[in-house]
Order: sequence, then C-alpha cells, then structure tokens
Amino acid sequence: MYFESLAAAWYMDGHGFYVWLAYALTAIPLCFMVWLPLKRMRQHWRWIQAEQRRQAAATATEAGI
Repeated sequence: MYFESLAAAWYMDGHGFYVWLAYALTAIPLCFMVWLPLKRMRQHWRWIQAEQRRQAAATATEAGI
C-alpha cells in the first residue's frame, strides 16, 4: 500500500486537505444530480395518484354513488 497508515492517507504529505476537498466538491453535486430527479419523480407520481383519486371521486359524485 502506498501510505503507511490511515492518518498518512488523510494527510497526504500536506496535500490531503485539497485532495479531500476536491473529492467532496465532486461527490456532493453528483449526489444531488441523482437525488433531486428521484425526489421530483416521486413527487410527480404522488401528484398523479392524487389527481386520479380526485377524478374518481368527481366521477362517483356525478354518477350519484
């Protein structure tokens, strides 16, 4: 292994802060790029289900049920 310990990997001869910051600044937007569309899709599906329930209720009241 290149580093002697986990602390040495974290420190990276003084460059660790910049390396890990670069990883974080890359990973965070990638996570948002996956999470936000999934969240919006779930919200859209809930809206569609609610709309279908509203239409079914309106149809039932028009039919006199």
